[in-house]
Amino acid sequence: MNPLWVIASVTFREAARKKILWTALVVGVGFLIVFGAGLYYQVTDFRASNMAPFLRYQILSATLMVGLYTVDLLAVVMTILTSVETISGEIASGTIQAIATKPVARWHVLVGKWMGFAAMLAIYVGAMFGGTLAAGYWIGGVALQNQLRGVLLVYLECLLALTATFLMGTWFSTLTNGVIVLGLHGLAFLGGWLEQMSGFAQGSGLVTLGVVSSLIMPSEAIWRRAAFLMQPPLAGALQFTPFANISVPSGAMVGYAGFYLLVALALAIYHFQRRDL
Repeated sequence: MNPLWVIASVTFREAARKKILWTALVVGVGFLIVFGAGLYYQVTDFRASNMAPFLRYQILSATLMVGLYTVDLLAVVMTILTSVETISGEIASGTIQAIATKPVARWHVLVGKWMGFAAMLAIYVGAMFGGTLAAGYWIGGVALQNQLRGVLLVYLECLLALTATFLMGTWFSTLTNGVIVLGLHGLAFLGGWLEQMSGFAQGSGLVTLGVVSSLIMPSEAIWRRAAFLMQPPLAGALQFTPFANISVPSGAMVGYAGFYLLVALALAIYHFQRRDL
């Protein structure tokens, strides 16, 4: 059997036994329950009012976008916390030496572990995204546009965080790795809000800062692209929100994010093959 698939399956099973993953699943289920209940009460209140059906639909759609934004944040944080010690922790403890020996190449180890986590993320993102969209449809009667493209972009965002975690894990300790990757995502988050503030300040400097931040870490830009594709008109018209149509990332940014992911993974493989274990 191909060593990649063996290591990927072992990594998947190991990740499934981690307490942090089960905690993330419990939190995710709790979120879906609270979100569904909130949406139900919102629908009940609307039925008792004389609000126009169009406006009611737009508000419920905006609420669904808020739910998806929360799912996006949960998925990215869960990605970093579950994978942060996979490379750096095993190097520090010496357990990586039991795997990274001939005839298994080192790049098989790193890419196999990456694939295992990528499969786990696909299930988590699909379940959380699907649960939120199902609640929006069955409780609120709303369905966003471009749902498949949206969930694929959120998955790409998680893969970016995963790859950055693997890359930093070949250089730094577990704690430092986590701080750096969370800091990079925080930088991307700040850059996204700076771009939105440019709509009020009318300043190109804010846009430049936001673009530079997105180039350093394009995770938040990918979310804003997903939100732009899925959101209803009302949510996009609200300027100071995570879904504003101000300075929307283009399709070129998605291409850059894919290139960024491949380069980061290649650098991780390169340094992992040459570092002393």
